[in-house]
Amino acid sequence: MDHHDPDISHHAALDARLVAAVRGIRLLTLTSWPASHQAPFLQSVARGKPLLPQVAYPKQDFSEARRELAAIDNAVDETHPLGAYLRDSVRSWDLAASLLEVLGTPAVDHYSSQLFGVPEQPMPGNGPTTREAARHFIQIAQELDHELLAPEETVPVSATALQLQLQSDLDDFFDARIITVELDADLIAKAAAGATRIRLRTSACFSAYDRAQLFHHEALVHSLTALNGRDQVVLPSLGLSSPRITATQEGLATFAEQITGSIDIQRLKRISLRIEAIAMAREGADFIEVFDYFRDAGQTAEESFSSAQRVFRGVPTTGGSAFTKDTVYLRGMVSVHTFFRQMLREDKLRNCRWLFAGKMTLHDAQSLAPLFEAGVLAPPRWLPHWLNRANGLAGALAFSLFANRIRMDQIGEM
Repeated sequence: MDHHDPDISHHAALDARLVAAVRGIRLLTLTSWPASHQAPFLQSVARGKPLLPQVAYPKQDFSEARRELAAIDNAVDETHPLGAYLRDSVRSWDLAASLLEVLGTPAVDHYSSQLFGVPEQPMPGNGPTTREAARHFIQIAQELDHELLAPEETVPVSATALQLQLQSDLDDFFDARIITVELDADLIAKAAAGATRIRLRTSACFSAYDRAQLFHHEALVHSLTALNGRDQVVLPSLGLSSPRITATQEGLATFAEQITGSIDIQRLKRISLRIEAIAMAREGADFIEVFDYFRDAGQTAEESFSSAQRVFRGVPTTGGSAFTKDTVYLRGMVSVHTFFRQMLREDKLRNCRWLFAGKMTLHDAQSLAPLFEAGVLAPPRWLPHWLNRANGLAGALAFSLFANRIRMDQIGEM
């Protein structure tokens, strides 16, 4: 298999067309609320008369982009791994475009469910549903005595202090200034990562854990896969955050936190509360009820607003529908964990490295493996240290394979 193979050049040309076609389809940017909604809402809450935020979304028309996507879809050979990859990508971008064309209506829920799944979906291996898993983590977090927390775990860190710390962590990792850390007052999330810049919400309050989490999650997964994806001459779309890679990306990022010991139970609880909130909203809870749910769970008014806002991106605030992206974190983490264990068992840890060569799904990493082996696709230029240390990774996974066989409910008193 070489670069001059007509199949490869055919699909490489189609992929370049895909990258150009989807330029305006920016799902998270276009569904996000303007920052101006927070203050009036929190004031109405403080007065004891909460007012539902009314968000107006600009009208979007992606008919031209969708015609080009359909043309690309018609030209692929789906028996070729690159063709199958392109077909999956085209369809997910088309769903994203459809979602953006109905912003502000309950129909967003329909497209969001197809892109990101729903809380009732079973976890990989026909396990419990995502919502049941979320409730499990919430319960554990609530039962954990707060006396377990070391004093340094409770000291808040300002965005400015964190910016400096994280910047120095990154400059150390790259031995250069490759990624810049910036403050952004308008960010909905606490943090967001692109290939060369990580933004932190100026007003957010961070914990001691956030430094390691942002380093392993945002920088060494989201930014690294974007940086490595930019080196892909044959498949430039591997540098894009396509909606279909969200579950693997967030799963990989959360798995990275877990494998490096930087995920804490409070964070698992935060992720899990969002899943429960999505389920509540889809069952009819409005923005105010979801906001109250987060507050009752112990979040500040500001954080509760940000959390509720994530659930109501692009949908009416009156209840009955939700933006379901946040269901992918837990499901993705379990899928990635399962994938790594499977690759270890089949002696294919190499496939786990390919996952970092761009933004792709777990399935892509396996189906594109021959193209990586043949040198058609570029290997990842940068890898997180935990993945480079295959022995340590294998040790952690081998232990979890064994630990999973121990049924907790069958253990007597220790």
